Amino acid sequence: MVQYSLHDAQALAPTGVLRATVNLGNPILARQEAGQPPTGVSVDLARALATRLDVPLELVVFDGAAKAVDAVANAQADIGFFAIDPLRSQGIQFTAPYVLIEGCYLVRENAMFQTNQDVDHPGVTVVVGKGSAYDLYLTRTLQKAELVRAPTSPSVVDVFMEGGHSVAAGVKQQLQADAKRIGGLRLLPERFMVIQQAMGLPASRGTLAASLLQQFIESCKASGFVHEALRRNGIDGATVAP
Repeated sequence: MVQYSLHDAQALAPTGVLRATVNLGNPILARQEAGQPPTGVSVDLARALATRLDVPLELVVFDGAAKAVDAVANAQADIGFFAIDPLRSQGIQFTAPYVLIEGCYLVRENAMFQTNQDVDHPGVTVVVGKGSAYDLYLTRTLQKAELVRAPTSPSVVDVFMEGGHSVAAGVKQQLQADAKRIGGLRLLPERFMVIQQAMGLPASRGTLAASLLQQFIESCKASGFVHEALRRNGIDGATVAP
């Protein structure tokens, strides 16, 4: 394992503490049981980076991606774990992706929808987590259906059920778990997007910090660290990015 220099540590963690955002809105990356510290792939990566920098780690926990994005973009945190999106690139420098995640649609068992193309029609309401990658993507791509924004991604299916909406959109694994929990629901057969999960840091940090973070994530992919983190955290259906 490469140990970074003091100069490198100052570039990535200028306060002397690596402040890493944790987004509990994406169960592929992080989760937290009541009264327990957060766990997950993003937590494992944050700890590994802090170890290499030889600095303490501070986890800054949020319930949704939009809040975590704002914290990093405003340099209130040093690194975060996000889906790459053009809108977010205004304040964040992204690494290459390290994990690929599928975004899917969930509908009621007796609904008329059979394919993704059936969704974008007048009168169809699609529930997404506010500020999530799915929200950003579908805002750009849906022309006729109406988006309904749930407060967080984990609450999407509950809002979908309680509001009598047409479709729920989100992380495939989260939707599968909710379908099993509630019953009478099904996933449409194809994904509507592939999300590229990457690490990010404030755009203001400059080229050295961005280069160091890029080198770190590539080394974690190449060494098998990301693959092992997915396995250790029981994550199925997500793949390590090439």
